[in-house]
Amino acid sequence: MLARLDAIDWKILAELQQDGRMTNVELARRVGISAPPCLRRVRALEEAGYIRGYRALLDEKRLGFELTAFALVHLSSQAESDLSAFESFVRAQPLVRECWMLSGEVDFILKCVAPDLKTFQAFVSELTAAPHVRNVKTSLTLRASKDEPAVPMDLSKTAAV
Repeated sequence: MLARLDAIDWKILAELQQDGRMTNVELARRVGISAPPCLRRVRALEEAGYIRGYRALLDEKRLGFELTAFALVHLSSQAESDLSAFESFVRAQPLVRECWMLSGEVDFILKCVAPDLKTFQAFVSELTAAPHVRNVKTSLTLRASKDEPAVPMDLSKTAAV
């Protein structure tokens, strides 16, 4: 599917990734086409799944979520039904912001935020007691050295060639 993106599509994606709030007229100006075809292209990129959505990136610390932590979860079973049950449990947990299934010793890694250590500890107790959880190891973050939610567009274009 990457081969079907042309240079203008790539420009549209790069511009929207930098500022998803800009008007279609401004986007069209930045990528060098008129507004109607620009809007058609954006809609086509959305329908094809290249654009998953639009959102504001919030500062969790300013909103009272002082703690960011990772939880490494090892399940007692990797049966598909048990994996699905764990994923359902995690989706219902508001402190879990990301959940990734891994290969290797650990089955899942969870990125969590919490207002304080007490709240996070209560969540870890609940997580440890969840069905099929063998053990949980946690790490509290000290600082973020890089937090870049965007896709590296220059590398994406070379991968498509």
